[in-house]
Amino acid sequence: SGADDKSMKKTCERMTFYINEEHCFRVLLKVPVPPLKQTLDTYLKCMQHLVKDEQFRKTKGIVEKFGAPGGVGETLQKKLLERRERTTNWVYDYWLEDMYLNNRLALPVNSSPVMVFPKQTFTDYKDALRFAARLVVGVLEYKTLIDARALPVDFARGQLAGTPLCMEQYYRVFGSYRYPGLKTDMLKVHMNCAALEHMIVMCKNQFFRLDVIANGQQLSEPEILSQLEKIVKMSENTKEWFPPVGVLTSDGRTEWTQAREELTKDPTNRESLALIESCLCVICLDESSRVELSDTNRALMLLHGAGPQQNGANRWYDKSMQFVVGMNGICGVVCEHSPFEGMVMVHCSETTTVTPPSSMAELPAPKRLLWKCNPHIQRLMTSSGDRLQRLVNNLDMDVFKFKVFGKDFIKKQKMSPDAFIQVALQLAFYKCTSKLVSTYESASIRRFQEGRVDNIRSATPEALAFVTMITDERRNFSDAEKLKRLRDAINAQTNYTIAAITGMAIDNHLLGLLRISKELKMEKPELFCDETYQTSNSFILSTSQVPTTVEMFCCYGPVVPNGYGVCYNPQPDHILFCVSSFWENTETSSTVFIKALNEGLLEIRDVCNTSKH
Repeated sequence: SGADDKSMKKTCERMTFYINEEHCFRVLLKVPVPPLKQTLDTYLKCMQHLVKDEQFRKTKGIVEKFGAPGGVGETLQKKLLERRERTTNWVYDYWLEDMYLNNRLALPVNSSPVMVFPKQTFTDYKDALRFAARLVVGVLEYKTLIDARALPVDFARGQLAGTPLCMEQYYRVFGSYRYPGLKTDMLKVHMNCAALEHMIVMCKNQFFRLDVIANGQQLSEPEILSQLEKIVKMSENTKEWFPPVGVLTSDGRTEWTQAREELTKDPTNRESLALIESCLCVICLDESSRVELSDTNRALMLLHGAGPQQNGANRWYDKSMQFVVGMNGICGVVCEHSPFEGMVMVHCSETTTVTPPSSMAELPAPKRLLWKCNPHIQRLMTSSGDRLQRLVNNLDMDVFKFKVFGKDFIKKQKMSPDAFIQVALQLAFYKCTSKLVSTYESASIRRFQEGRVDNIRSATPEALAFVTMITDERRNFSDAEKLKRLRDAINAQTNYTIAAITGMAIDNHLLGLLRISKELKMEKPELFCDETYQTSNSFILSTSQVPTTVEMFCCYGPVVPNGYGVCYNPQPDHILFCVSSFWENTETSSTVFIKALNEGLLEIRDVCNTSKH
């Protein structure tokens, strides 16, 4: 939809080939630049019902001026089309900086999603270490596939199923590291992961280097277990403890940059940092905590480690993959989100958790990483710990398993499960606040070269029409009217989803136009100074579907102080929701939202059922 003919003629020039294990070729196109008028019209349609009438009239005038023949919009669009010709993916760098690298908030809760593994029942710490050793072997086997570029190509599921997807994100899973910067971070990717031969193991806030290759051979599971046992023993020697340097990485990015500058003044610290920055991944061996092992508590432990007094400093948040193994059975992965999306984390998690045992050789003990911490660095660690504790205290998280029905029921209604759930989330939000707000649902654009995501704007006019009808207690609407409004809302959501995954959504396009105006050193176009544009980018409801095939689930925090983060995992007979908000904001409550969501899902089911009679 909307892809211009000229770009289609140039397909041959833009072919890129991805080889999977059968060495067959896949063709991926470049991300399109949508037509300017289409984006501006969609923007107005998305925002009209979310801002006051007077504000909308002002916005309409600004947009018309921006899109007028010979106007600013045309100039920027032309430059964007030129950029598309000369780059593999015109939006990638813009998006990466805007979404992640320029963001100054702390990574835990605000940015890093987690995957919570099924609850493990360890009889003792050796049991936990056996699990950790199996996990390390699983990671190494997965890395072998990545090194050989032998991962089978993914194909799209859901809407427009069957299209081959770009595999580049997988090759950034282990070789990525996010360096903090004063104004913007830097994502560094080692594309040659084969050269990475060590992991960092954290235990009791201490760091150890675990070499996974010895004498040119990969360590076996018993060898890894033996090394992990040595690490635990070494970590128990309190005389050799260093301060909890890992807590610094949990701080705001600017604060961490300043602390890192202080650390790197000493060569001992530079050496330890270099080892962490060049590792394959981090393994966090966590202490047991005295909490009930509910889904919610397990999610919290992975999101923030319950603060510096528990496991919050037993982390290194800049590294792309941290595998957590808690002695009490709380296990999972913490991901630095900038190199890859949630589905890559799912694939890696589901693939790394089962492996067979093997033989063993005697190895030298793993090396402890050393630190020199002067009183100034000690004070910085205390401040970072205090800020982490405040974040821990502020997070209101609730994991809710809706058991009445799952995606099988939704499919029987001939509806898209994702669209159905998104409409239910709009209904829940409306029940809580009597309004709809800018909503973010991530849409994969991996159908294109180096594609990441764009945004599905789920707060559609059709969703508003449905939720106002179903919550109106003064008027009686017929079942047929309710069903029609429901189908309209679901169709609008489905159509927007298809537009987004085919590169025709508006968020990346508008960001591209804004960034081109900066590069041309133009005065910031009025469109981007307008209050409506600010509202459109304040995602009070931030959502994503992260389905899994085994019993694990993903979660994350809200992206704004007055918002909700909602991650959902639709299964055949149930739907798992992870809802987060902040206690400090009195307008939000995860418990209240879940109650409204539960009611809304049942009401939508009733609309579907009564219409059959």
